[in-house]
Amino acid sequence: MQQEWFVGVDIGTTSTKAVVYDALGEVLGLHNVEYPLHTPEVSAAVQDPEEIFQAVLMSIRTAIEKSEVDGKKMGFISFSSAMHSLIAVDHEGSPLTQCITWADTRSSKWAEKLKASPIGHEIYRRTGTPIHPMSPLVKLMWLKEEYPQLFQCTAKFISIKEYVFNKLFDLFIVDHSIASATGLFNLEKMIWDAEALKVAGITADQLSELVPTTKSIVGLDEKFAEVLGIDQSTPFVIGASDGVLSNLGVNAIEPGAVAVTIGTSGAIRTAANKPVTDPKGRTFCYALTEDLWIIGGPVNNGGMTFRWLKDEICGAEIESAKRLGIDPYEVLTGIAANVKPGADGLLFHPYLSGERAPLWNADARGSFFGLALHHGKQHLIRAVLEGIVFNLHSVMLALKELIGMPNRIQATGGFARSPLWRQMLADIFDQEVFVPESHESSCLGAVILGMYAQGKIETLDHVKTMVGSVHQHTPDPTHAEIYNELMPIFIRVSRKLTDEYEAIAAFQNNHVKPE
Repeated sequence: MQQEWFVGVDIGTTSTKAVVYDALGEVLGLHNVEYPLHTPEVSAAVQDPEEIFQAVLMSIRTAIEKSEVDGKKMGFISFSSAMHSLIAVDHEGSPLTQCITWADTRSSKWAEKLKASPIGHEIYRRTGTPIHPMSPLVKLMWLKEEYPQLFQCTAKFISIKEYVFNKLFDLFIVDHSIASATGLFNLEKMIWDAEALKVAGITADQLSELVPTTKSIVGLDEKFAEVLGIDQSTPFVIGASDGVLSNLGVNAIEPGAVAVTIGTSGAIRTAANKPVTDPKGRTFCYALTEDLWIIGGPVNNGGMTFRWLKDEICGAEIESAKRLGIDPYEVLTGIAANVKPGADGLLFHPYLSGERAPLWNADARGSFFGLALHHGKQHLIRAVLEGIVFNLHSVMLALKELIGMPNRIQATGGFARSPLWRQMLADIFDQEVFVPESHESSCLGAVILGMYAQGKIETLDHVKTMVGSVHQHTPDPTHAEIYNELMPIFIRVSRKLTDEYEAIAAFQNNHVKPE
């Protein structure tokens, strides 16, 4: 059998990764290109779409070069992408706005208005996307009211993956998975939802053509084929969103298997063979294929919170890391490891960019609770790491109402590289945690979906042969007992601060100006 190689690409919030795999799932080459998230005002979170497109090209080309495989012999390139982005473009596909990311909360007022209306919950139940500023539906409502002239001049409203594919192939297409995260897509009928379009103030013609996640496209623009070092006839599989592909990439597509991810943001997700939405509106439901759906809850504040801690509070530790020639995050987790579980009674609510599940409150803000004279910087570091996992566990408690007790937790994302964080997850969740050795789960998921799309495998269950061995962490009963005592306090504090979150967010919006 002829040897084949495949590229999985993940267009993320802070970087684009490309990974070259062989047919067994072995990584042959990997490259990551970072880019900034701009916050010109308190509630804004935008990016330059052209900068991201160039990162896509650079990551693919460099990953292929690092793999030392002939780019002309690539079997296909398959894509994963962050959800909820929105770009207004003209008829030529040129951007009229920056890429408005999921973390942008300028549409909060319109989210609250829609959530309070009789049709808000009905739209959520049909589309599976919670009513929240992350949702492109709500972003469209905001643009229509705040920027009417721009809104009227826009030919298409697209996501970052659609922007990339339009640049490469001069087509406006969107996969069912990215579409199912817009708040505009009817899950049962697999079409754009008429009432949601009406609320957004747009027509279906202003959105891309809907295609399955297995859709393959050939005929790459010659200049881009040359840049990437691949053949023009190389198939590009449109793929799906990063969350659902992460589930696939860690083999969490069977009932009872739960994937926990902490990257820039975080999420807990499980699979179902039909769309499932929550009567209380706490969870999402997004498509992987026409007969496989991923339900769960996303959190805004994952790795970005840890990065904030590093950049804003731990300058001395960064300098120490530089002198020692090691990763500063390793220094910080090493410091945290020397603090007892529970950080001697210090809790951190990690809502630095509002919060999605389970609060769905864009006004939520971060706080340390329980701070006393016996606490030092090391306690703050430990509390931040624990707070991120406490928050994820609060989502799991909501998800249990829909799916029951999980039978297996598969952990992935950048945090999975840290033994401390993995053990912390097992202790706080009080369950065994398994961690696949491949940390780039969305890229692997994209490749497995691509293999399925190209008829190279018969079912997605083939992932079992490619995930490889795992790290396994068993909860420490003593640690779990401490966390079980603290968890209710963590939840009660966040619920009691709802009015205060609204008040401090209003103050910040009125008085805090970007530097």
